[in-house]
Amino acid sequence: MGNIQLISKYFSDLSNDQIEKFKQLEPLYRHWNDQINVISRKDTSNFYERHVLHSLAIAKVVQFKPGTKILDIGTGGGFPGIPLAILFPECEFLLVDSIGKKIKVVKEIASTLDLNNVQGIHERAENIDGQFDFIVSRAVTAMPKFLKWTKGKFLKTNNNEFRNGILYLKGGNLKEEMETVRKAIQYFEIPDFYSEAFFETKKVVYLRN
Repeated sequence: MGNIQLISKYFSDLSNDQIEKFKQLEPLYRHWNDQINVISRKDTSNFYERHVLHSLAIAKVVQFKPGTKILDIGTGGGFPGIPLAILFPECEFLLVDSIGKKIKVVKEIASTLDLNNVQGIHERAENIDGQFDFIVSRAVTAMPKFLKWTKGKFLKTNNNEFRNGILYLKGGNLKEEMETVRKAIQYFEIPDFYSEAFFETKKVVYLRN
C-alpha cells in the first residue's frame, strides 16, 4: 500500500480537500525531484510511507489546536512541515532550511496546493526570529546541537494539551545522544501507531520546553 490509501488507513477523518492535497503530493515531489534532489531516489517508490506518513507520526502524539505556531527546522523539501500543514490547516507553519533550492521546492509546493498556512525561509535556524509553540524536525542533527538552535524560540503561553516544546522524528538507539540533555523527555514509539516494518525503530521524541 504505497499510495494515498496508506494515509487514509491511519487518518480516517480527512476532508475531501485534505485527501486531494495529499494525492497531489507524490506527483509534485516526483516533478521537483527530477530537477532538484530533495528526497532520496530510493524512497520515491515508498513516498507516502517514508515521507508523508512518517511526518504525520507527530500528529499521533499531539493534535495541534487552531492558531498553534510551528517551526520546522531543517525541513529539506518540506518534511515534516508540509504534511502537517495539510492536516492542520488552521495552524501556522514556518519551514526553514539553509539550502535555498530546497526552500524553493517548499514554496512551489505550498503555492500549488494553496497552503496559505505555510511560509518557507532560506536561513540558518539560529538566525530565525520569532517564537513558536512547537519546533519540529526530522533527524536533522544530534539533539544537543539542535537544542542550541532552538534557544529562545518558544512562546511562554501553553495552549495545547502538551506544553510547548520540541517534537523530533528520530530512529535507532538514542541513549548516548540524549545523555547530556537536561530537559524532560518522552519517547513515543512509532510502531505503536503504524504497523509497517519501516517504522520498527523509529520514534517521536518530545522535549518539553
